[in-house]
Amino acid sequence: MDHCSTSDLISLEQALDNMLSLLSPLQQTESITLTAAAGRITATPVISPIDVPPFDNAAMDGYAVRIAELPANAPLPVSGKAFAGVAFNGEWSANSCIRIMTGAPIPAGADAVIMQEQAEVNEQGVRFNAVVHAGQHIRLAGEDIRQGAEVLPAGVMLGATQLPLLASLGVAKVQVIRKLKVAIFSTGDELQPIGQPLQPDQIYDTNRFAVHLMLSQLGCEVIDLGIIRDTPNALRAAFQQADSQADVVISSGGVSVGEADYTQQILDELGQVNFGKLAIKPGKPFAFGKLSKAWFCGLPGNPVSAVLTFYQLVQPLLAKLAGHSGWHLPPRLTARALTPLKKTPGRLDFQRGVFSSNAQGELEVSTTGHQGSHVFSSYSQGNCFIVLERERGSVAVGERVKIEPFNALLRS
Repeated sequence: MDHCSTSDLISLEQALDNMLSLLSPLQQTESITLTAAAGRITATPVISPIDVPPFDNAAMDGYAVRIAELPANAPLPVSGKAFAGVAFNGEWSANSCIRIMTGAPIPAGADAVIMQEQAEVNEQGVRFNAVVHAGQHIRLAGEDIRQGAEVLPAGVMLGATQLPLLASLGVAKVQVIRKLKVAIFSTGDELQPIGQPLQPDQIYDTNRFAVHLMLSQLGCEVIDLGIIRDTPNALRAAFQQADSQADVVISSGGVSVGEADYTQQILDELGQVNFGKLAIKPGKPFAFGKLSKAWFCGLPGNPVSAVLTFYQLVQPLLAKLAGHSGWHLPPRLTARALTPLKKTPGRLDFQRGVFSSNAQGELEVSTTGHQGSHVFSSYSQGNCFIVLERERGSVAVGERVKIEPFNALLRS
């Protein structure tokens, strides 16, 4: 049972409001090629340099006609052909039509395209069996995008739907916000780098590895300072180095109230701590503040807690600094619990779960099992957080709960 006092803990919502209200997006920008722009954020609106399409063209394979010349049930001879990339430039004689292919420029004077399925071809010419109206099957110049129109606003992450659009406009370079620089380190004499043999009483430094992966996935430039030992001098030097090189400093461990946790002490010397304890589980010992230059986030030492607080708090912080105006976590949904869920009132609880839809289309969710803050396998087994309200107790099978599907940062 959790016996900790919750009177001095702030809510997740209060923490986010506190953090995000203090942040402004980076102002430094750079111009890069489209091939290097995936995952980057637009710094300025992108304006179309051309009309799209750039000329009137056929939306169907068929025949370009002048409606006034269409006779009653009589064939029209074909004066020529127009292909995509090869316009008809010959003389278009009166009372005739032009064979035209999809995407081909509309010949001057044509006011409709009749698709080939509505045409009968014989030795005398082409007879049409459809009612024709002006403009049919013609894509007008600028119908999709007008020259000078805003194609993308500032603050958009560029990806597989945006970059081909810019390429279709002939945009070769785009102005983006520079990459965030994030310095990371772990603290703890018990930590050993991955790949090194464990000594007695040591554990592997999982947190820094996980944070590095998530930062890379978010497009940040990572400055990895390694493992810092639990001494004031070592921590002070690490914070000073990180502050001089990065926009954000993220440490793992050392933000609790243990005898050898010096992070709070050093932060009070070098900067300001806005808050250090949250009313959430896991992840109570999360600290946020400012060094002389860089923002600081102190993650808990337990692996599950470190990833949860990174996901719920650091992820939106980085999005705000990076200028990603459209970023948001997936909306919370309602599901029926298939397994009992243990909980003590007092903190907002993020349990790892597996949700799916039943035959009736109703969402159902079950726990991944033991929810201890050391059980990192719960992330790989789950696909959502089961979000249990701060004052809620244990949940029985059949009760409704809120779930938050993992976004791309945690999805397998």
